[in-house]
Order: sequence, then structure tokens, then C-alpha cells
Amino acid sequence: MTRSSDRAFLLLLLIAAAAVLATADSGLPVMEEDLDGIESVVGGGLGKKQREFDYFALSLQWPGTMCNGIKKCCTKNGCCRGADTPQVFTIHGLWTDYNDGSWPECCDGPSFDPNEVAPLQSALDRYWPSYSCSKTSNCHGGKGTFWGHEWEKHGTCANPVIHDEYNYFLITLNLYFNYNVTKVLNEEGYVPSNSERYPLGGIIAAIENAFHLTPAVECTKDSIKEIHLCFYKDFKPRDCVLQTNKMVTSSASCPEYVSLPEIESLENGNDVLESLELDAAL
Repeated sequence: MTRSSDRAFLLLLLIAAAAVLATADSGLPVMEEDLDGIESVVGGGLGKKQREFDYFALSLQWPGTMCNGIKKCCTKNGCCRGADTPQVFTIHGLWTDYNDGSWPECCDGPSFDPNEVAPLQSALDRYWPSYSCSKTSNCHGGKGTFWGHEWEKHGTCANPVIHDEYNYFLITLNLYFNYNVTKVLNEEGYVPSNSERYPLGGIIAAIENAFHLTPAVECTKDSIKEIHLCFYKDFKPRDCVLQTNKMVTSSASCPEYVSLPEIESLENGNDVLESLELDAAL
């Protein structure tokens, strides 16, 4: 740092510290969040005071459910690849979460640069596709790619474990390959079907036995939409649900018996078309 930047840094730190001390002098309790805020204020970023995350959640999407609402196609939509449409769970993202159910987002970090992940392009196209024709929002008030959205919203918050864009995508791909949910479920007889309904508890048990973690499951009506696998910061498996099983047993999320809809391959016949799957759930 230059001398002037050193002074600016110290001044900002003193201002943040003074605010915490003022709270203490007023007789009000100094919360841990106040201390965490000092680091956030000094860090800058997008102006959000965010503490370090507690764990990772690898979010996987079932294309049979994601593609069920698709009425029209575009080139980038993973549902519109004909014979190359994904037939396995694919990646939604690697998310940074807090134990209280909230999460940080849009932390300090550079904007998405597609050149950084060019060596991974083939794997990203195949295992991390978008199921929408719409552009997704980024952390700078604009619109961009699905991968850019995931990096800027979630990947930038992965410090101090993951430091850059390339490793965010590489580590996520490695987790995906090492924890092959599709293979585990198929081996236990849970295969895509438009007629069969499977016990949710059996699907959860199959994943627990294979990976020694309790997943979180999200449904659209009775169709499995997403499965989340959770990990400590050292990437050792942990339960996604610690005290209750609300996320995987609530009727608002998944019923007692669920389905894995067959994947219907759609052909892209137009250049500019739209999808019913929007970005609201991202």
C-alpha cells in the first residue's frame, strides 16, 4: 500500500471500531455481528456487512423436473439439446450458507470472466447447464450468464476457502463427480419414471448410506427438483438438516412419495424463444 492508502485504511478501521466502542459505552451489549461488521466495512465490496460462511451446499437439479415446464427452446437451454439433453442430476451451484438458514451473497470479488473457466468449458456445458433462455441477474445490477450469476452471488463469498473463479468451478465439478447422486439412486432402483412414485425416506436413506450425510430435498409438487449435499469448509460431508427434518418432510416441499420424471428431450428450432423457467429461484 502507499502511505495515503495506509492512512485511509487506518482511518476506516478506526471509524468502524469507534462505532462498536460507542455501542459499548452506551450500555448496550456489543454483539458478535458488530465485531464481524468491522471486517466487512474495511473489506468494502458491495457495502454489505457479511460474516464468514459456515458450510457449503452443493445444489443439484433434476432435468426431468426442470424441463417439464419448458414450452419453447433456445440454443443455451439445457433442455433443448435433443439426444444430448442431460440424463443425470446436474449442478445448480456451490453455495455458501450459515447454520441459521441464511446466507451471504455478492461478496468482495471480481466480476465473472469467461476466459478464466475456458479450460473447463466442455464439463460446464455438459454438467452445469442453464435450463432457462433468460439472462440471469448479476451482483452489479446487470444481466449475464448462469455461471456468472453463480460465481458473483455465491463463489465470491467462499473466501477464505476458495480464492478465485477458476477454482470455484473446478472444486464444484470435483465434488459433483465424487458424490454421484444419480449413480447412487439408480443402483438402489430409483430410476426416472413418469408412473412410479418412490418413498422420500428411501431416497434420503440411499444418499445417507452412500455419502454419510443427510441431504436436503426440494420438490415441485411431487417431483424432485433439487437435492442439496452439504459439506464442512474442508469438504468433509455433513448433514444439511441438523435439528429438524422440515425441509425434507414438509408437505410444502416434498410429499411422502415423490417422482423422478423422465427427461424429455426437446429440439431447438428457433434462435430467440423464451422459457417458462425464470430466474426467481436462483
